[in-house]
Amino acid sequence: MDGDVDIAHVAALLGEPSRARMLLVLADGRALPASVLAREAGVAPSTASEHLGRLVEARLLGVESWGRHRYYRLAGPEVASAVEALARLAPIASARSLRGSDRLRALRQARTCYDHLAGRLGVALMESLLRGDLLTGGDGCFHPEASLRDRLSAPGRDVDYRLTADGEQRLRRFGVDARPGGKTLAVRYCVDWSEQRHHLGGGLGAALLSRLLALDWVRRAPHGRALTVTPDGWRGLEGAFGVRAGGDGGAEPVGAGAGVTRRGM
Repeated sequence: MDGDVDIAHVAALLGEPSRARMLLVLADGRALPASVLAREAGVAPSTASEHLGRLVEARLLGVESWGRHRYYRLAGPEVASAVEALARLAPIASARSLRGSDRLRALRQARTCYDHLAGRLGVALMESLLRGDLLTGGDGCFHPEASLRDRLSAPGRDVDYRLTADGEQRLRRFGVDARPGGKTLAVRYCVDWSEQRHHLGGGLGAALLSRLLALDWVRRAPHGRALTVTPDGWRGLEGAFGVRAGGDGGAEPVGAGAGVTRRGM
């Protein structure tokens, strides 16, 4: 970074609990109305509007008008990365109930990282793509001792992952076009904060999540970033990618080279 930057200004905005909660709710990339964000933050609509106005003014949020309603979303993936990094540094909020404990567990099993998959499901899918030679360039692992620019809870920069020709064909048969309109989707990755491995990001990661949602293989939780895998989803993920439910309900690859050429691909 060149020159002085006013980190304290952004930190002060994020340091207010209600605003921090709104940013966490929006970290899955969706746009939500002020009424929903007010309910999630536990504040009155008028207070929520004031908080949202400050976040928009600071360019942390963008706002879209649809009819009479205004919807707010994170201003971009760099804001999501900052929120994710702070979540990694922050202490885990104590679960005040069984429901709270289940919610924390669900986030670690499968969640969105801005507009793509994260958690155990995202990591297992990335590993399966690498094992099946759909992706090439790295091993899916975070090596802190050899890291140059990579760090937890942030987009990766050290590894140049690429979609193979075979991978492009298989994903197209699955319903994910890696070259929509002749423009190649970016292949990126993030260092997953809960698994400390790589999960697929970029345009390709976003397209893959959209396809899984369209197939109803995964579903968004009513609130927050957690995802759940449907029964059809587990069958489909194992058949298409060799990703199955482990004994504790989390995702895991079936094995080297398994599943990627079967049903769905």
